[in-house]
Amino acid sequence: MNLIEWWNQFAQWFSTQIQINFIEKDRYMYLVEGLLTTLQITFFATILGVVLGTLLALAKVSAQSSRKLRPLGWIANLYTTVVRGTPMVVQLFIMYYIIIVAKEVPKTWVAIIAFGLNSAAYVAEIVRGGILSVDKGQMEAGRSLGLSSRTTMLKIIFPQALKNILPALGNEFITLLKETSVAGFIGVVDLSKAGDIIRSQTYAPYIPLFTVALVYLIMVIGLTALLTKLERRLRKSDIR
Repeated sequence: MNLIEWWNQFAQWFSTQIQINFIEKDRYMYLVEGLLTTLQITFFATILGVVLGTLLALAKVSAQSSRKLRPLGWIANLYTTVVRGTPMVVQLFIMYYIIIVAKEVPKTWVAIIAFGLNSAAYVAEIVRGGILSVDKGQMEAGRSLGLSSRTTMLKIIFPQALKNILPALGNEFITLLKETSVAGFIGVVDLSKAGDIIRSQTYAPYIPLFTVALVYLIMVIGLTALLTKLERRLRKSDIR
């Protein structure tokens, strides 16, 4: 068999697989709806993670300079330790089977809460590191101008820290996007679960799985390109 014959056979096999896996019975809609669900979970979980993670980071940093806030700092440290030390799948199961047991709550929102709470622990460490990376003299300068510690943190320290941690937050967003692939364990039809549904109907493992992997890869490459562009802009602003 020469190369041309092999290619013709492969092209015929590939077109047949596309027909069976995606065209027949509009099975491609599983992927479309699964992709939308994945993006929905990732988007809202990112918002929850950033908001809660920022609060945890501020609690940790503030506890270092205030005895009154030390119990809050201990709680924040305990939270980040437990969440970062346990698997995401286990946390998802706990959220679905133990914490949120009401049937009227959509499974998608259970996944959003679980992934958001998980992401918050990692965002907290990113934000904390960004705050600590700002020179301590900035706080002293703000206090010398008559600003309170809270105002100095919000208007002087935090904006500088945010600029430093934006790339790391972007990487956390990419990581969260891929982690949502386990949402199917509680019955959420995300992108990965959609591929499994197609595979169970057509008994063809290759095309559905490789297609799902390709979609994830395209999204990650796109997000990485956006992060790279953002980092370049931040560097230019630093030079100016």
